[in-house]
Amino acid sequence: MLLTIHHRTTYLYARAVALLPHRLLLCPRGQHDLKLVTRRLDCAPPARLDWSQDAFGNLIATAMFAEPTDRLVIDSHLLVEQCAEAWPVFTIAPSAHRHPFAYAPDELLDLGALLVPASTGRDDALAAWVAGFGGELPSDTLSLLQAINSRINRDIGYRQRDEEGTQSAEDTLALASGSCRDLATLFIETARRLGFAARAVSGYLYDDSSGGEGQHGATHAWAEIYLPDAGWIAFDPTNARMGSANLVPVAVARTIAQIMPITGGYVGAAEDFVDMQVDVQVTAGGSP
Repeated sequence: MLLTIHHRTTYLYARAVALLPHRLLLCPRGQHDLKLVTRRLDCAPPARLDWSQDAFGNLIATAMFAEPTDRLVIDSHLLVEQCAEAWPVFTIAPSAHRHPFAYAPDELLDLGALLVPASTGRDDALAAWVAGFGGELPSDTLSLLQAINSRINRDIGYRQRDEEGTQSAEDTLALASGSCRDLATLFIETARRLGFAARAVSGYLYDDSSGGEGQHGATHAWAEIYLPDAGWIAFDPTNARMGSANLVPVAVARTIAQIMPITGGYVGAAEDFVDMQVDVQVTAGGSP
């Protein structure tokens, strides 16, 4: 399936300001079920783009601006081929079919911080939440992960949040609501406390219920769990889905905060910033 993605971010200022370098995470990661066909990244005012990869292998464009402006537009156009199966079958190592299981020593070293839960010092409610998935051990690994995914979708209401940042897992439980990035964070923290290696993913979602029409929204966030032999498996608690179908991953990291699509600043007073507008359109079809 070909998908066309248009992601435009507009910053408005009260007067012309000097722009600092902006870090852009807008180019999808290549993987076996996702192919980047074409990409175009435009900035107004014009910017010099320096490309690099971070510690996670994400593609980063650093935009350098030469002239002051009272309006910044960052425009990303992508055409990708998504071929992930809607009902995937995962070949998991026999040693990991049942939970709990042990990662191999080399895997433990390589996965490192992706196994370590965050701590806010007030995780009693989170500990009780995690204990609720214990049941009678051992349990089927995929069934356990699907149960976490489904329960978050059922018990935590989705709420669009325009403010920056990600809620802690504890806050999301207390509020019983959150954005996609908040629900993904709760899934990740739950999984890590159960011994799974988990990472955060940011990117785009194609809503196939739209019938192929263009859909407007925002970027999307979900989680991935590493299982021996199967590799990284996507879990999207916002939509109670498992697998990569209809997902376009752009970046992965230990936390959502590390993979914001655009980060940057300007030289000026706080009141110089007026507004930020984001428009994301994901459409089925397109041509190279």
